[in-house]
Amino acid sequence: MSSTAAPSAIGMGMKPEKFDPSIAHLTHVPRRHYGRWMASVLILLVFGYVVKAFAEGQIDWNIVGQFLTAQSILNGLVNTIIMTFCAMALGIALGVLFAILVMSPNPVLKGVAVFYIWFFRGTPLLLQLLIWFNLALVFPRIGIPGLFEVRMVDVMTPFVATLLGLGINQGAYTAEVVRSGILSVDTGQTEAAKSIGMTRLTTLRRIVLPQAMRVIIPPVGNEVISMVKLTSIASVIGFAEVLRNAQTIYYANARVIELLIVAAAWYLMIVTVLTIGQHFLERYFAKGSGRRRTRPATPAVEA
Repeated sequence: MSSTAAPSAIGMGMKPEKFDPSIAHLTHVPRRHYGRWMASVLILLVFGYVVKAFAEGQIDWNIVGQFLTAQSILNGLVNTIIMTFCAMALGIALGVLFAILVMSPNPVLKGVAVFYIWFFRGTPLLLQLLIWFNLALVFPRIGIPGLFEVRMVDVMTPFVATLLGLGINQGAYTAEVVRSGILSVDTGQTEAAKSIGMTRLTTLRRIVLPQAMRVIIPPVGNEVISMVKLTSIASVIGFAEVLRNAQTIYYANARVIELLIVAAAWYLMIVTVLTIGQHFLERYFAKGSGRRRTRPATPAVEA
């Protein structure tokens, strides 16, 4: 035993321990974690009770299966997916822009960026959606007076109001994520780029942002998943996403819990697919990070 322990200890930079023959007769007794077993049993009992309640409750599972692929629900699903990607595209574009502006040496640009982040992070998303949807009360008509004008109520449809509300709100959060990613890159690389004549924007595009992606991707991926669920808030302004269409159906047939289960099932399926995609995307951008999390090689044990 001592001959095998000594090389491993030396390889790890530790002093070898001598074997004490006086404890050779002792046996190792594993610790019994009674608390873990009790907690596991309690969790299983609660889970079983919930499953039993749903299985034996007043739920018509045939209705759930019938409306899972109903045309109205599928239309809402398509709207949810389209809105998620459109709002995230707008949010990422604004996030990158204002992350750069908030780090700008120009005090005016920096002030605008700070105000944008402060305002849209400081007010509720539901409030912002209602403001966008009712913007016609402030601007009845938009355009060039006497040349080209349109009514705001014709422009600010539920889709446009939802896109602006979700996208602009998301941009405020993404700006902080992008800024943290930029700050994670060593400043020496920026200084080296300046020394060879690269402009600030070129340095960001070719050197800083590609390296910052490994820091930016995980939180942005989580925000994409959150955006799927945030689209349900837009039901208050009439945007026809999954939950809104499910509500329209159960207002007519009074099958409330069944339609809510249908909506929950579709949300879970979308989130599952996006979670898998996020995993592969993170692994792709982690290839060039140089951070290996494998265990160090174990020194060879001498016979």
